[in-house]
Amino acid sequence: MKNSSLLCTSLAAAALAFAGCSSVETRVDTGPIRARSFSFIKISAETPTFANNVAAIHAMVQDAITRTLAGKGVTRLPAGGDVTVAYLIIAGNNASTTSLNEYFGYGDEATALVDKVHKEETTENERRDYFEAGTLVVDVIDPRTNKLLWRGSLQRDILRNATPEVRAARIQQVVQGVLASLRISP
Repeated sequence: MKNSSLLCTSLAAAALAFAGCSSVETRVDTGPIRARSFSFIKISAETPTFANNVAAIHAMVQDAITRTLAGKGVTRLPAGGDVTVAYLIIAGNNASTTSLNEYFGYGDEATALVDKVHKEETTENERRDYFEAGTLVVDVIDPRTNKLLWRGSLQRDILRNATPEVRAARIQQVVQGVLASLRISP
């Protein structure tokens, strides 16, 4: 997992991209989820402050998730939503992989997802050209039980030197793709 700062910079300069992953599940669907509101996973006040480019990526992803869930009738709350949304951003190329996991958590599952994507991108991928790809994993969690109710993921090539408008539009497309199969009921 080398070149973490280089890949984080690439994330900021790129339009995000997203995919599926081996032993850890990249798709979970327990059926329609009853929710009218959501909150993002709470991050620690001690979480390191990252460069503005990473904060901008998180803001774009959260905005895209908020818009997409609003289209499904689910409103964002600062805390205490009916469900909790967590997301993991994984970026890699032919040789290395890194992640932004502040809004996903730091447990074994995040590590397993990153390892799975790394394996797929570096050892199982038949592409011979240089590439950079990003994966977005989104979880919907029951905040009372911490049970995973739904998980989706999507991978896309990262666009270099994209304008902020193009990057935001690309992130919105990816988030809509990830959340397309999420079923919400009142």
